[in-house]
Amino acid sequence: MKRALPALLLLFAGSGCAALIYEVVWFQLLELVIGSSAVSIAVLLGTFMGGMGLGSLLLPRLVPSGLHPLRVYAWLELGIGALGLLLLFGMPLVGGAYTAWAGGGGIGVFVRGLAAAVCLLPPTLLMGATLPAMARWIEATPEGVSWLGLYTAGAVVGSLAAGFYLLSVFDVSVATYVAAALNVVVAVSALALASGTTHEALPPGAAPGLAQRAFTVYLAIGLSGLTALACEVIWTRLLSLLLGGSVYAFSLILAVFLLGLGLGSSFGSLLVRSVTRARVALGCCQIALAAAMAWTAWVLTQSLPYWPINPSLSPNVWFQFQLDLVRCLYAVLPGAVLWGASFPLALASVASREEDSGRLVGGVYAANTLGAIIGSLAASLILVVWIGSQRAEQLLIMISALSGLMLLLEARIPVLGVVMAVAASALLALSVGPIPGLLVAYGRFSATQIGQSEVIYIGEGWNASVAVSERSNGVLNYHNAGKVQASSEPQDMRLQRMLGHLTTLVPASPRSVLVIGCGAGVTAGAVSIDPAVEHETIAEIEPLVPKVVSTYFSEHNFNVVANPKVRVQLDDARHFLQTTTETFDAITSDPLDPWVKGAAMLYTREFFDLAIRHLNPGGVVTLFVQLYESNIEAVKSEIATFFEAFPQGMIFANLYNGAGYDLVVLGQKDPAPIDVDRLEARLARPDYASVARSLGDIGMHSAVDLLATYAGNARDMQPWLRDAQINRDRNLRLQYLAGRGLNLYRADAIFAEMAPYARDPEHVFAGSEARLQTLLPRIRSIQAR
Repeated sequence: MKRALPALLLLFAGSGCAALIYEVVWFQLLELVIGSSAVSIAVLLGTFMGGMGLGSLLLPRLVPSGLHPLRVYAWLELGIGALGLLLLFGMPLVGGAYTAWAGGGGIGVFVRGLAAAVCLLPPTLLMGATLPAMARWIEATPEGVSWLGLYTAGAVVGSLAAGFYLLSVFDVSVATYVAAALNVVVAVSALALASGTTHEALPPGAAPGLAQRAFTVYLAIGLSGLTALACEVIWTRLLSLLLGGSVYAFSLILAVFLLGLGLGSSFGSLLVRSVTRARVALGCCQIALAAAMAWTAWVLTQSLPYWPINPSLSPNVWFQFQLDLVRCLYAVLPGAVLWGASFPLALASVASREEDSGRLVGGVYAANTLGAIIGSLAASLILVVWIGSQRAEQLLIMISALSGLMLLLEARIPVLGVVMAVAASALLALSVGPIPGLLVAYGRFSATQIGQSEVIYIGEGWNASVAVSERSNGVLNYHNAGKVQASSEPQDMRLQRMLGHLTTLVPASPRSVLVIGCGAGVTAGAVSIDPAVEHETIAEIEPLVPKVVSTYFSEHNFNVVANPKVRVQLDDARHFLQTTTETFDAITSDPLDPWVKGAAMLYTREFFDLAIRHLNPGGVVTLFVQLYESNIEAVKSEIATFFEAFPQGMIFANLYNGAGYDLVVLGQKDPAPIDVDRLEARLARPDYASVARSLGDIGMHSAVDLLATYAGNARDMQPWLRDAQINRDRNLRLQYLAGRGLNLYRADAIFAEMAPYARDPEHVFAGSEARLQTLLPRIRSIQAR
């Protein structure tokens, strides 16, 4: 067996790599089905970890120890691969069934959990079972546990491969095939190794049993899992603000956390060979974790946000990734190493030479996983929202310290040492400072914004952290995802109201309108004041947002949240459209930037098709397309994907000082020329006075002024978009393209490249010759610049 150990460790690394690829792929697929809200993510995470924990418990109880562990392990790997492929091809059926049964409230959460369980429990049960299966062969008491570090090392490779290559270049199908191929290679290799070895079952008298007083160890390792996952949730939220919440940032954060766990597991397996009292070492490890958590809290709030870094100065995205990696390592690695070391120390603390190694590993892993589930759910759904990140971290520091003290007291450590440890832990908890307003507001640009504005509000919600800042000139900024998402700056007000008014003025009778994303409420407010609109629904994923904008932006958004014809639907917009039977006369979409992880789901061809299915005859869909903090590939992908769904779509440009700034694209369910006379007649009516004033506030005093922002249509742009990559559910290509351009400010260059493709707009508009002769020359003059 010793000669085969290197090969076995490589096999287990392959298992870890495949497992992380599956996790990334399955979460991406299931978020398309059950939504990407905090509740949905919590359900997915809890189900995934619960399946692995349950699998580790069940295998030693259901599979006789006399079966060759390598053969058991091989069949488990083949089962994982088969179920991975089945899940890939069966997801449309799951999505259809979920859409038919999903509802709101408790029933909705139950159905989400059921969908997650049906998809994730079978393969994760097998994944969890591989740990005790391998433990039976390598004898995981306590010296032989270094194999777990190799599993985690494989997981690091899998997380990076999925985020930076497989899904960035290919799609979920290719990523699944790679993971399944790894499963097959691992299984075949394990069977080959098994054929040349023998295995003996435990002797009949060796009934599985725990070492004395094992309960405290199981409790301690469970609390270690709780603090680990709770801190991972909190730190990921803060790091996503600091690094920019792209899919690449999340991949790096996960990889660094896993790297720390793997290094810690290897270190812990070495440590147990040199200590005589593993429980004391485990207790000291938990107390050291209190210090490590305090370190990370200080680094994330008092150090990293103020490093003199301006991301926009380096156009090389790979340099930025390296800088992000350094910052993640600096902040997260100490705690992750200690959490990783806790597992082998706990294993050594309960080890019994007569015990089934599989049952031993399964029990410790299950206790750790149960704590991890509780920690992740508590942090995601309760702690951050109710008491904030600062108090949550203080609580977790004390939990870790008390866990360690419990073990030390049981080991009869001198009272003075315990008292000193308690005092030190309390001081560490008190040292955790508040989350800086600059970090919540400006994220990766925190250091460049010192003294530039006053942050007058910050809030941590279920799905996002939001802020409001005010500049010395009175301009208000609304922040989400660590950046300005809306403001009262003239150029931003122009776009926000353009988006709303085009949405309601182009269709003949927009009685019912859906607004995707509340933001500062300016677009929704522009929609609400149109007298033709009888019902307006705002789909907003974060409950904090409507409260914040009603307090700070009511002057700019016509107090839209309090408008009796406006309903705020607190849900992921895609999930809302999938599960509602409502139809609308117009839909306007201004989601988070496409580089924000998950936002690309609101820019896919399938999502636009979903929107069309919820349009009434004559309805329109409008979409905000930003040119700043983006690159040419991402902009082309957004526009080309929209035009694939709306072959007669149009582009309207919001220019700033004559240069490109951002765009609105508009698609009609039943394409027809825009009647300029009809729009002018509506704006001249007394009941449209508020709409006319709203347009006048942004420098548009007529329908001609509004329509003169026209910048081309789908037919014109075909040559320019020939090399565009279509954003689809199966690849979410846009989030990877946009994630490489989030620090670029090339709006003018992008618009300058696009504008020459626009052709004469005569066929786009209808109306009297006098009005067309006023409108068309203005459009041509802009195109000629």
